[in-house]
Amino acid sequence: MSIKNGKRYLPEGKYVMMGNVAMSEGALAAGLNFFGGYPITPSTEVIEHLAKRLPEVGGGCMQMEDEIASINAVMGASLAGAKAMTATSGPGLSLMVETISMAANLEIPFVLCDVQRVGPGSHGPVTAPHHNDLGLIRFAGHGEFQVIALAPMNCQELFDLTIKAFNFAETYRCPVFILSDAYLGHLHEPVYIPPKEEIIKRVINRELPQDYTKKFSYKDGKTGEYVIPKPPIIGTDYFPLMSLQLPHNSEGLPISNALEFMETLIEKIKSNMDKISITEEYKLDDADIIIIAYGLPVRTSYRAVDIARREGIKVGIFRLITVWPFPDEKVKKVVKNAKAIIIPELNYTGFIAEQVERVKKLEIPIIKIPKVGVFHHPDDILKIIKEVSK
Repeated sequence: MSIKNGKRYLPEGKYVMMGNVAMSEGALAAGLNFFGGYPITPSTEVIEHLAKRLPEVGGGCMQMEDEIASINAVMGASLAGAKAMTATSGPGLSLMVETISMAANLEIPFVLCDVQRVGPGSHGPVTAPHHNDLGLIRFAGHGEFQVIALAPMNCQELFDLTIKAFNFAETYRCPVFILSDAYLGHLHEPVYIPPKEEIIKRVINRELPQDYTKKFSYKDGKTGEYVIPKPPIIGTDYFPLMSLQLPHNSEGLPISNALEFMETLIEKIKSNMDKISITEEYKLDDADIIIIAYGLPVRTSYRAVDIARREGIKVGIFRLITVWPFPDEKVKKVVKNAKAIIIPELNYTGFIAEQVERVKKLEIPIIKIPKVGVFHHPDDILKIIKEVSK
């Protein structure tokens, strides 16, 4: 990809981009100022690209000595008022979880792109996809807190949803993840870059608030709603006198009621599910066989559904774009009259299948289609569709 103007926003038009580059350009469009990372296959192209691009827009890109230093640098940059992110893969994510839990406690906004590869540990081919980090991402550290995780399925969405991820981080002040993988990160596909003016309208900027008294989230005693102030910025009057990793109130001062603190961290997200949860439906109006999918398996599912529909089988897709928090109520509604539920995942466990099992009626069967290190073929899904339609 040729960049002629060296500015934050690429000229409007259609580009052919690698997935990791599309995500990086989405981050720049969202206002990324600082990237701290460490090279790890298959995410390395992210830091390579941003090492060139961030200095062009007055930002900083630092290769740290390891992933622990990387995530701590990201936290520090965010506290200083920068929009900050990192990118890694499974083993690197494992090293970051303690600091991620610290960020959740202190409501420090950041974005992390996990370009997943085959695990556990450093097992297997590092350039093969495996959506095996979903459980780790959901519980990304010790203690209780909520995260937001978005699952793109193509390079265009890696650009668009990265902007959304930064907006979520600024709005809800929790860890926000982009779920990529070795295939998606290395795909080369067309990506349309909209006009600069359109991008600017999409972006939520880091700004100081009018009210400096509240620095952390709290439950409004009158309305019962959870209020999430803008992130504090060190070096300004809008920064707490204390910023301790303890249960604290809206001013950052320690409190003894740990339950109230946990409730705030969790419910500030759950109470905004209607704004956070992004889903799509495909041919669901009369479907009695429901495919629930996210990420790359959605693309294969489209083909399988189109073939099955031509054969008169009533099947449709419910796509999760926001994977965490899991949209319990939406899924309950979609599957309540289903004859069967089919869930293709790029893992053996079936992380999303477990969540669907939790909310569906007991008598509705779930058929998992696991794959590890290889992509689903439409025939894999079509075969199951035909079996359950009999």
